Amino acid sequence: MSDYKERNENEIFTKVLKAGRRTYFFDVRETKAGDYYLTITESKKHFGDNGEASFEKHKIYLYKEDFKTFEEMFKESTDFILNEKGEDVISEKHDKDYKSKSFTIESDDEV
Repeated sequence: MSDYKERNENEIFTKVLKAGRRTYFFDVRETKAGDYYLTITESKKHFGDNGEASFEKHKIYLYKEDFKTFEEMFKESTDFILNEKGEDVISEKHDKDYKSKSFTIESDDEV
């Protein structure tokens, strides 16, 4: 059996989140024993000097026995970030529509 066919035959459920240059895949897969587990894959698109696109992928395998603790730590970590920094994105490089902005503040008061 080909590697591609084997990888895709054990996929049960898939969700995709497109986020700018990044895409996140949430795949429920089946073990050889018939149990389910989750893979979370981050795929980032890069362009080489020649203009060709390539993808950098990172994958996490998450098993049922770790779901509760993972969920709790994920929630605690995301809550911390949102409480400390709010929901606005600070890094301009993550804004796919970012354009350098310049403006002038006009005031009647002379300094």
